[in-house]
Amino acid sequence: MEAGLTREPDREVSVYDTTLRDGTQQVGISLSLQDKLDLLQRASAFGVDYVEGGSPGSNPKDMEFFRAARRLPLEARLVAFGPTRRAGVRVGEDPGVRALLDAGTPAVDIVGKTWELHVREALGTTRQENLAMIAETVAALKAHGREVLFDAEHFFDGCADDPEYALASVRAAAEAGADWIILCDTNGGSLPEHVGRWTARALAAVGRRVGIHTHDDGGLAVANALAALAEGARQVQGTWNGYGERCGNVNLCTLLPDMVLKAGYRCRAAVALPELTALSRAVSEVCNLPLAPGAPYVGPNAFAHKGGIHVSAVTRNSRTYEHVPPESVGNAREVVVSELAGRSNLAYKVLEMGVGGLSEVDRQRLLERVKQLEFEGYQFEGAEASFELLARRMLASYRPFFRPLRYSVSVWRGTGPEPEVEATVRVAVEGGVFHTAADGDGPVNALDSALRKALHGPYPQLADMRLCDYKVRVIDGREGTASRVRVLISTDGPDGRWTTVGVSHNILDASWLALVDSVEYGLWRHRARQAGGMPPAAMASGGA
Repeated sequence: MEAGLTREPDREVSVYDTTLRDGTQQVGISLSLQDKLDLLQRASAFGVDYVEGGSPGSNPKDMEFFRAARRLPLEARLVAFGPTRRAGVRVGEDPGVRALLDAGTPAVDIVGKTWELHVREALGTTRQENLAMIAETVAALKAHGREVLFDAEHFFDGCADDPEYALASVRAAAEAGADWIILCDTNGGSLPEHVGRWTARALAAVGRRVGIHTHDDGGLAVANALAALAEGARQVQGTWNGYGERCGNVNLCTLLPDMVLKAGYRCRAAVALPELTALSRAVSEVCNLPLAPGAPYVGPNAFAHKGGIHVSAVTRNSRTYEHVPPESVGNAREVVVSELAGRSNLAYKVLEMGVGGLSEVDRQRLLERVKQLEFEGYQFEGAEASFELLARRMLASYRPFFRPLRYSVSVWRGTGPEPEVEATVRVAVEGGVFHTAADGDGPVNALDSALRKALHGPYPQLADMRLCDYKVRVIDGREGTASRVRVLISTDGPDGRWTTVGVSHNILDASWLALVDSVEYGLWRHRARQAGGMPPAAMASGGA
């Protein structure tokens, strides 16, 4: 907790995960039934209090989800989501309300209109009928023994337009017995001072527990949620990684550490914060979306240090450039080597990689070499295996496994639908020279096959290594076809994945340079593992 903050008597906050419903409204997310069940169990194990599973009346998959979820042992309370009864329909005859009850969940979250604009334009009904829709739906669900949460949709926009009607809407839900009144910034455009002021007014009006549900269209979802908590709201609704419609919902991966580590609030999930990064990355994998590198707390760059002055300071005292310890949220510090690096960066990286024996003169030469190569177009941030080889080659004791002598690639179009490709390579290995040729699906594949074929005799362990990713970037497109290109190659092996880089005006030459490094590094990893001398950091990351 930061200095100057005081603990109020009631600082316990309920955490509500709506990833499986609101989060799936993000463009590009489509979860299978098993995906939803997996994420439900992950969230429950993490310690959230509620997990919203979906809208049972909207599609068959959600109904099957609720049937399957009822059989799971869960710590979290499972929630079904749906609207109030429709205008002009008796609550006992409304199919949506019946679907909520049929879902069999211990809690239900119903959404109702609090903004007169929506009552008139979206529902096409009267103000009084909307209040009746809210009250009757809440009362009917309470009569069936459900815990009821009322989502006051567009509450803050409603307060800006007609505050008396917005407050009357939440009072109608509270007087009908709703257990929680959730204030929603549905359009995501409110400012924190507006959210704070009307949260306080709502608390005074309803005399019930109040929660906050914010969207990020103005980039203020976390700030708005914290503003509501400061005024007395005691539930936060959000999604992992901030997934959601348009710009997304409040990001629980940001809000939870802010609540617990910064503002001193308590929640059941607080003890699981060291697992937060792993959860965030697991959710991104299931949703098939890349995790934003700069995501606060959990992003790959959240604790990455590139500037030499920063690294020098953080190695002495991490608080100089880290607002919380990385391990408090399950992340890790990373020091990046680049043209901005200083000797501290190199010292940290060579120690992490287990490259011993470099003198101060060697390190200075290595730093100058890195800066020159990055000037030429190399980039070692994503290709740490090439950097590690660069460092090891500074050692007088290092002996390369092979020496590339020559390569060539021939491409011709025959009678078939695809061009034919053949690569030849000549490499020197202690004891002889190997000259081989191989076909391939393309020039790089042919080069890879020919190099492995040449080295298979002396190094059969290459059979356990597989090229798994290949990326090309034009460094400066202003030179057209004469531009330099940077090639990144990732390789999988028994110890994990590593990435190497090559740069040239010729795309095949850049690929060859990256391939040679990839094979050399893989052979070194194998030898180090066999000797039991591979440092843990290298085994874990290998530069991938």
